[in-house]
Amino acid sequence: MNNKIQHIVVLGGGAAGWLSAGLLSAEHPDKHITLIESAHIAISGVGEGTWPSMRNTLKLIGIKEVDFLKYCDASFKQGSKFINWRNLTPGDNYYHPFMTPAGYLETDLHAYWQHHAASQKYADAINMQSFVCQAGLAPKQASTPEYAAVTNYGYHLDAGKFASFLKNHCENKLGVIHIMDDVVAVNNDNQGYIRSLTTKQHGEIKGDLFIDCSGARARLIAEHYNAAFINQEQTLFNNSAIAAHLPYNNQQQDIASATISTAQSHGWIWDIGLPSRRGIGHTYCDKYCDEHTAVKTLKNYAAQSVGAEAAEQIQTRKLSFTPGYRKHFWIKNCIAVGMSQGFIEPLEASALAMVELSLNMLSEQMPHDRVHMQLLATRFNQRFSYRWQRVIDFLKLHYILSERDDSQYWLDIKSPASIPARLTELLALWQYQPPSRFDLIENEEIFPSASYQYVLYGMGFHSQAATAENAFYNPKAGHYFYQQNRAKIAQCLQALPTNRTLLNQLLNNKA
Repeated sequence: MNNKIQHIVVLGGGAAGWLSAGLLSAEHPDKHITLIESAHIAISGVGEGTWPSMRNTLKLIGIKEVDFLKYCDASFKQGSKFINWRNLTPGDNYYHPFMTPAGYLETDLHAYWQHHAASQKYADAINMQSFVCQAGLAPKQASTPEYAAVTNYGYHLDAGKFASFLKNHCENKLGVIHIMDDVVAVNNDNQGYIRSLTTKQHGEIKGDLFIDCSGARARLIAEHYNAAFINQEQTLFNNSAIAAHLPYNNQQQDIASATISTAQSHGWIWDIGLPSRRGIGHTYCDKYCDEHTAVKTLKNYAAQSVGAEAAEQIQTRKLSFTPGYRKHFWIKNCIAVGMSQGFIEPLEASALAMVELSLNMLSEQMPHDRVHMQLLATRFNQRFSYRWQRVIDFLKLHYILSERDDSQYWLDIKSPASIPARLTELLALWQYQPPSRFDLIENEEIFPSASYQYVLYGMGFHSQAATAENAFYNPKAGHYFYQQNRAKIAQCLQALPTNRTLLNQLLNNKA
């Protein structure tokens, strides 16, 4: 039997499905790729934030950045701003920028901050990007080449338009076969591998490798292969969201440079700025908050910027999910990508990043045959189990450092019993020293140690400041990078256009 991997079948559209088809088509033009999508299943449509890695993904697929910006109603994202996560004090906020601080691997910047700049917020002292975000500035100028950057950036986008844009590109430029149909049966061969999918109108679709992008239903990995689900509600409580679109007061209104995350009594609200509108939503736990209260909370938030009457008119939709991930992501010749692999609340926008990481590993290590496939499957399952655990640790960190006690939700979500053992151990360690590369040892960590520092010290956590006995702490080097950062702040504030200005320049040139 010839087990060479020649035909790849992707089940499910949406961003995960079309990114899978697009990247694999672009990097493996010798493969025959088919995407099967049901006309009766809507995509979730709430994954509106990406990481900087998306720039490279789009480039690999062969997409022009200006086309993506135009057709996906996309804007630039340079990190996240967290409001009232630490406490309810007016003005309580901190940034998690996308840029690693200059000098981060050369000296202990945390120690310099503690000794010489503790009156400033941590991200402000060691990174220029929070200032760029506060000013609503773009990450580059109109003359900067596409996908290049002055400050590191990802995107905010319309998830529905993104999936449609990818679909058109994959069909017209990459030759992906698109079948609109419902799968009625999954057929195995005599070794338990999937041989084909039977569709209602197109009959049997054969393949050598099947990618399950069927969303939370997980049609192949769960319904067919019975991959167990590891529920994480005991750690990350949120299991519901109310989403809405919010218009701007005028079409030249500033576009936020970061995702704005504002903590509430029973969860938090996301606020994502696109060129034509804002996407907002309230993520919460239905054990502490009913749907009516969640909707009211979201509309009260909207009223602060558009007024009570306009806020009352916004259309909302309810989303429910169970936080967790599969015990196995790759079984036989089936790989789960996207929500079929797992889903955790959208804090820090890790969903599309996990899709990209999955596809990068598959594409770079494309199996030759079934023997090779099973060796890769073992590695894939180990790597992504680790990654899902690190996502959970990092998101949990945002909650347990909070001083909020205004509801039972906040009291319970901070309880020691709900904190993963590894994170508890790291928090004890970080009282003596800041997070470092020695704490997170994978070659491609989902969140690097700098990200942990941004959250820890943004939330008021205290680590002992290094002394002269610490070989990594060099006050002169710290001072050099601090002053260099001050100079870069001044340069960027003067030279960078606003998000709105840059988008108008790019799209007008395109026209």
